[in-house]
Amino acid sequence: MFSNLALAYIFIYVCLGLIAVGIILLFQMKIKYNAEQKHMEQYSEKHRDYFLYVQAHLHDDVKLALPPGELKPLERRVIQDKFIEWIEQFKGDARKKLIELCKEAGFVEDEIRALSSMRYGRRIEAAYRLGGMRAEEAVPALETLLDRTKYGPQTIIIARAISKSAARPDQIRAMLSKLLSYKKPIHHMAANILLETRLDSASLVRKLLDDPNPDLVKVALVAMWGQAVPAVVPALDRLVGSEEKDVRAEAVKLYLSSNPVLKDETIKQLMNDAEWEVRAAAAKALGQLHAAGSIPLLEAALQDENWHVRNISAESLSLLGEQGFEVLCQAALNGTGGARETALHRIEAIMGKDNNHDAVDQMIAFNKKKLLYESYFGVQPKKRNVQIARVGGDYTA
Repeated sequence: MFSNLALAYIFIYVCLGLIAVGIILLFQMKIKYNAEQKHMEQYSEKHRDYFLYVQAHLHDDVKLALPPGELKPLERRVIQDKFIEWIEQFKGDARKKLIELCKEAGFVEDEIRALSSMRYGRRIEAAYRLGGMRAEEAVPALETLLDRTKYGPQTIIIARAISKSAARPDQIRAMLSKLLSYKKPIHHMAANILLETRLDSASLVRKLLDDPNPDLVKVALVAMWGQAVPAVVPALDRLVGSEEKDVRAEAVKLYLSSNPVLKDETIKQLMNDAEWEVRAAAAKALGQLHAAGSIPLLEAALQDENWHVRNISAESLSLLGEQGFEVLCQAALNGTGGARETALHRIEAIMGKDNNHDAVDQMIAFNKKKLLYESYFGVQPKKRNVQIARVGGDYTA
């Protein structure tokens, strides 16, 4: 009994000691961080004139001078961070001057050496800084580091650094292949990383669309969203028929978003595709294109087994004027199962909207739908606004 009590006291004392040590370490880290921030502010103020000098001559035809004097490590980092910040902001010759200045100042060489550091955090920090400085000579070392790194947030940092620094298209392709080899659903992130390159992104996308790796094709398709790449549009005709369902779905979405002149046979094929993503994209496009002749296809799609396709088809029908709305009313009144529920939900959303339309044409369109609704379901009860009158005065006896 006594020995157990003594052990309990010892355990408590050890825990208290560990807690005290942890608190002391936290205070030390906080003090060190605050001191470092204070020194960085001092160094930033110290080199303020030099920063003004660099800014003033970035667009002049002169060679920029190196930072003056012998610099301490923290002092070098303050200047390096300022250069990286400007590299992200400027383009063209101004950026090239800053990149060259980073090389001449030895910043790039220091960070390449840091890629071999024993501390993992220092290696990732070096990769980030090399990407910020667009250090193309660091790409081989960054590729080696990427190969040795397990998938995680650090992988994205290294991949982004390679994309920013790469001088050749094959380096971008190798980086994307390694990134996608982890079999993670990161195609959108990979496309975002691809677009950060200094190289011609349109040319890269064209090459990736013809790549035998379907994952790289999908990245190229995602990268095309929001990008004006007219030269790659013809490739969509081929990819719409791809055997890879993800590639086909993305290609169809892009193809339809380009507002093509759709043939009846093409529309039927897309609306009967085996993948729901393709059917949903086709149904959405039919509403946006105001293709009134496709109402029978959208009506049939209200019975689709996938709820995404049913809802998008109902939404497209609601965009096709009185004819589309009447189809929804018929499905809500006479339909069964998912088709009836979907149509009812869409009709309720339309009729539940406020009738205070600014444009005359919107008001007329709404009133026509309202008449159709009443012809199928009867007159909608009007909402009564009950107001309580407040009468002042004292009526106590």
